[in-house]
Amino acid sequence: MTAAVGHSRGLTTEQADELLARHGPNEVAPPAGTPLWFRVAAQLRDPLVLVLLAAAALTLATGDHADSVVIGLVVVVNTAVGVAQEVRADRAVAALSALCTPRTRVLRDGVEREAASTGIVPGDVVLLGEGDVVPADAVVAESSALLLDESVLTGESVPVDKDVTHDPGLSAGTVVVRGRAVATVTATGADSTLGRIAASLHPRPQRTPLQRRLAGLGRVLAAVTLVLCAVVFAVGLVRGQGLETMAVTAISLAVAAVPESLPAVVTLALAIGARRMAARHAVVRRLPAVETLGSVTVLATDKTGTLTEGRMVVERLWGPGWAATITGTGYRPTGGIRVTGPRGQDRAVALLRAAALCNDASLQAPADGASEWTALGDPTEAALLAAATKAGLDLAELAVERPRIGELPFDSVRKRMTTVHRAPDGGVEVCLKGAPEAVLTPDVLLDGPDLLDRARGAAARLAADGYRVLAVAAATREGTETATEAGLHLLGLAALSDPPKPAAAATIRACRRAGITPVLITGDHPATARALAARVGLTSPEPGGAADVVTGADLAAGVHPDLTAVRVFARTDPQQKLDIVDAWRENGAVTAMTGDGVNDGPALQQADIGVAMGRRGSEVARQAADLVLADDELATVVSAIEEGRRVYDNIRRFLLFAMSGGAAEILVMLLGPAVGLPLPLRAGQILWINLLTHGLTGVAVGAEPVAARTMSRPPRPPGEHVLGAGLWQGVLRLGVLVTALSLAVGVWSQDHGGAWQSLLFLTLLAAQLGVVLGLRERLFTRANPFLPLAVAASALLGLAALYLPALQDVLGTAPVSWPGLGAAAVAGLVAFTAARFDPTTRRGSGASAARAR
Repeated sequence: MTAAVGHSRGLTTEQADELLARHGPNEVAPPAGTPLWFRVAAQLRDPLVLVLLAAAALTLATGDHADSVVIGLVVVVNTAVGVAQEVRADRAVAALSALCTPRTRVLRDGVEREAASTGIVPGDVVLLGEGDVVPADAVVAESSALLLDESVLTGESVPVDKDVTHDPGLSAGTVVVRGRAVATVTATGADSTLGRIAASLHPRPQRTPLQRRLAGLGRVLAAVTLVLCAVVFAVGLVRGQGLETMAVTAISLAVAAVPESLPAVVTLALAIGARRMAARHAVVRRLPAVETLGSVTVLATDKTGTLTEGRMVVERLWGPGWAATITGTGYRPTGGIRVTGPRGQDRAVALLRAAALCNDASLQAPADGASEWTALGDPTEAALLAAATKAGLDLAELAVERPRIGELPFDSVRKRMTTVHRAPDGGVEVCLKGAPEAVLTPDVLLDGPDLLDRARGAAARLAADGYRVLAVAAATREGTETATEAGLHLLGLAALSDPPKPAAAATIRACRRAGITPVLITGDHPATARALAARVGLTSPEPGGAADVVTGADLAAGVHPDLTAVRVFARTDPQQKLDIVDAWRENGAVTAMTGDGVNDGPALQQADIGVAMGRRGSEVARQAADLVLADDELATVVSAIEEGRRVYDNIRRFLLFAMSGGAAEILVMLLGPAVGLPLPLRAGQILWINLLTHGLTGVAVGAEPVAARTMSRPPRPPGEHVLGAGLWQGVLRLGVLVTALSLAVGVWSQDHGGAWQSLLFLTLLAAQLGVVLGLRERLFTRANPFLPLAVAASALLGLAALYLPALQDVLGTAPVSWPGLGAAAVAGLVAFTAARFDPTTRRGSGASAARAR
């Protein structure tokens, strides 16, 4: 685009830095942070905390200062933990937002470069192409067939034409649907149109679907728990316990039995999971994507840059009666060209000259410390530029010698691009490139049917060899600047190589092991798609049968009504990508869809998880996606799915631990009197156990590392309840076991004249700590040292409750004998063993993967 921006060299780096300091970053000011007092007040408004505060008031009124101190301590610690978790989650989400900063092409110091949109300042000259999001308010300086989607501001779905004379104003946040433009920035950040609108909005944070489901579960658990606690209250009164004692005990039991820290644990688990994904180059743009990733069953991927290297190289040229081979790798403009056939050299140069003129990309020399040339713009067009330089063409001189005076930009319907240039002799030269089936037709070319048939055959052979093939045509005309795509002559074919990534085949195998069905959807030639699919193991190499390639034309003709039976699609248009995604979703699948172009936006939004390429993807694709791959690696999607499964597994692990412990506490209080233990636990003791299990240990459960066999089992069914797959049965099994162990030790201690209530308290705590250790998938891992440390700290604080005089007075405990300590330790070991081998635990980690369809 050098010629197009010749009117301006843009700002200098010094000018841009000065303007950035004056105007500030080009971003909408983030909403004011939540004040600490408001977070504390929100924690204290929780219904269970309000009930606990009422209990504290009751104990103070009756002179029970020991229980008042315990209740106050529990309220303070729970509030502090809840606020700390909220702050950590907010910081994690804010850090993710910073990783999603859009990129913009800008002229600085007369050189085209890519910069963060937040660094754009008034006066900058920005270069916009199809799929770009306008980074700031601007005025068009040059444009060609520019069409903008302004629905984000106006709500109007019909794109709007823009040009220098009639409607030059561009607003931040709008999207380039077609064409290209050079624009000068007029307003940024809060001063832009989008910034002024955003400043007037006050969005409220939305809970994820999992958080909403768990909130409903929490309400059900609270209702059941309150009923059972009322029964405990009534039983105590019948057996002669005091009204005030049983009221405080029932309230404490209700607070302890309901996992009130669950919402905070879920929020933190999702946020930390998103941060871990970002560390593995998968940037989550929307938090619900973390939980959805764990249930992905279909991964629909494109080809270029995802399964392949994405660094195109022109390796072969074909023309009527001649052929050429080009050497060199990457975008570095070094290499050679070997030509066979009469006048082959001149014809090869003519083809590459037309391809370089009909081109919107540019090559960027290595920056300081770098060794690789990079492409700004479409990789295919950059490869054509590199090939042209290998043929001896000077790109800068070519742009000056044949300036562009008209064009028809590429679009996915026409599958071709045409530009018009002023020739040195004053005439007009028309250059066109595009897909062979869109160019090798009598509607475009004047060449006879024999030549067209030969060219089609050559294109098919090159595609079958795995090449991406483009046809290039041109014509010289007199006195017209119209980009008419007719009456041209074929210059030849360019065959571009894009080899599969070394890890592509292993990634496909990993998908299948995890029960995920891989599907290839590409706009390339069917033969190219077939060759790549066979190389990476997505299909068998033999054509024909159900695994063969289905084209967009086949889909339009309705040849394949069951789209879920196909694994490779070629020559598809954007609407057909939507149809494929919809077909899988209607079949009950959870779909992840990768894409990079502006036309991929609808499919990315329609899929359950939209995945955009961070390096080469259009801004539209990145903004439409739920997940952005910073490294453009498909293997990163598999890593993100693994992380999503880890987060969900940890939430279920926390539920199993917390709910089984809560059930055990209620059962101990209900059944204790029946076995001769009049008041098994005092209110303070119940709250102390709750503080040590939910407060310290529960939070640590959310950071457990991924299980070794996580990606060797099928994904969970999309409609499966969070307590499904045997989890609620596991809660009952472990809850009953912990109850039995605690009551057995308590009765034994009572029979031997010991401090049975204190020992029952210690045994109940030890058994719950044994359960949480037994639920660890990787028992001796160092990946989450906080959990064993939390268990050790909880055990020490539990012992302190029995042996420290201050805690003895507050909790009403007494020291226990060495045999009693041994009994509590044995109970903990039994609970650990039961949790370790519970069917729920085994089912969650050891299920064999279902074979991907």
